[in-house]
Amino acid sequence: MLEDYKRARLFSILDNDFYKFTMQCAVTKLFPRQVVKYEFINRGKHIYPEGFADELSKAIKEMSKLKLSPEEKIFLKKTCPYLGLPYIDFLEGYRYDPSEVDIEQKGSELKVQISGLWYRTILWEVPLLSLISELYYSMTGGKRENDDTVIRKTLEKERKFAELQVPFAEFGTRRRHSYEVHRLVMQALTSVKGSTFIGSSNVHMAMLYNVKPIGTHAHEWFMFHAAEYGFKMANPLSLEHWIDVYRGDLGVALSDTYTTDVFFQQFDKKFAKLFDGVRHDSGDPIEFAQKTIKHYQKHGINPLFKYIIFSDALTTEKVEEITHACKGKIGISFGIGTHLTNDVGLPASNIVIKLMGVKGINNEWIPTVKLSDEKGKHSGNPKMIELAKVFLKIKD
Repeated sequence: MLEDYKRARLFSILDNDFYKFTMQCAVTKLFPRQVVKYEFINRGKHIYPEGFADELSKAIKEMSKLKLSPEEKIFLKKTCPYLGLPYIDFLEGYRYDPSEVDIEQKGSELKVQISGLWYRTILWEVPLLSLISELYYSMTGGKRENDDTVIRKTLEKERKFAELQVPFAEFGTRRRHSYEVHRLVMQALTSVKGSTFIGSSNVHMAMLYNVKPIGTHAHEWFMFHAAEYGFKMANPLSLEHWIDVYRGDLGVALSDTYTTDVFFQQFDKKFAKLFDGVRHDSGDPIEFAQKTIKHYQKHGINPLFKYIIFSDALTTEKVEEITHACKGKIGISFGIGTHLTNDVGLPASNIVIKLMGVKGINNEWIPTVKLSDEKGKHSGNPKMIELAKVFLKIKD
């Protein structure tokens, strides 16, 4: 059955989202002893073929061979000096440990869990999702569009964004069709003069195509802080710790882990001035922009000196709509994922890996949750969700 598919694999330890490395750097400094667990969630109800778990396990074992090359180390030192040489030296010695990943398959149902020290396990999420996605397409035999079509469609999107005069980045690692398609997309995006393309969330791709790696932190940063310090302190302590580590670099704050309304209650004048902008990742983007503009104005800050990175399931049409609503009112840019790296004529993957728990001082697991701006789409332990809503005074 497996003779005709090309085995999914990673080619670089940097084939990962940049915010995983920036968070790992912060975790090694601030939380070197904390233990966490993650879990795979099959949102799209994909049916995984027989033998999928075995092939995924083989790919994961191969990941243990990945290591930072001398060229990659030079790239990080030159491009990302704020990471600091001690962390980059640490990354040079880092190796993936497959024993941190537990894989099980029952029929077509796939279960993947990751557990261990946070500073070690934090790198698994994105490459695992990209492997699962690529392996799924390989083993199910769906035929993608040819290379010329992938390149043509990418260039059409790029031309539209250039017409709109909006900066955009490629954010599509975790649910890409394949490494090969990812390379085709990057090749196309970097081949055009006068493009508004500004970089990639994937550090490996950024290095290969000589563009900027883009990212700051993810929801898990805030979810961990909620488990460690309580829901009321999650946002302010997450932001304070980020400032402590990066001293003004990497200044884009993710706003929606415990709803945007709660975030802005705690994103006071100090944070609003220190952070360059905010990232939108759920809920109505235009409503979010209006709230953000009002928040900056309330604190006497010109919104045009700040910006929003929109990154929630963007398409060309959504980018155009948001641009027309926001341009000239606040700085804007876009992080575009699956619409770039998995627009190949097949249904796109809908899979995630989420932080599910943090081990407490008594070795008990404290569940982590996320309260989405999308009503009814909160994720995590139901009892803990209700507790968070009580503490944060959130009503659905």
